[in-house]
Amino acid sequence: MLATRIFSLIGKRSISTSVRVHAHGSVVKTEEYSLPAYVDRRDYPLPDVAHVTNLSAQQKALKEKEKAAWSTLSIDEKVELYRIKFNETFAEMNRSTNEWKTVLGGALFFIGVTAILLLWEKLYVYGPVPHTFEEEWVAKQTKRMLDMKANPVQGFSAKWDYDKNEWKK
Repeated sequence: MLATRIFSLIGKRSISTSVRVHAHGSVVKTEEYSLPAYVDRRDYPLPDVAHVTNLSAQQKALKEKEKAAWSTLSIDEKVELYRIKFNETFAEMNRSTNEWKTVLGGALFFIGVTAILLLWEKLYVYGPVPHTFEEEWVAKQTKRMLDMKANPVQGFSAKWDYDKNEWKK
């Protein structure tokens, strides 16, 4: 009876779907990476959050002034309001950078390293090319397979004309 009562009290709390989560005596905070992030992208022009999240006193006053008629705002104030919401303009996002030089240099470096590794592998890992890759050896092996009539129905010998001693066309 007592165990049932204890289980009912503990069980309800452990199965509870409460929003509050406790860990070591304090409420767990939401992690920064789980919130929407600001990103400047041409293909996604309206980010989920503003660029500046913690407004200064001057920026808060400007946001209050924004609620009134925009004709009363100066150009500098309009630019400052834009900079609160966005980090870069489309012109700033589209300006050319020298990043292509880094990418091209990295690609060329990768190609060079790959070529060196392939040469190293060929020379030191596998050793010299076996004699079975020489043309003379391949010709002898081909002649032997034709003499044995290897795969005469659909395979190797089926493509050889034994009457004319040449490959079928």
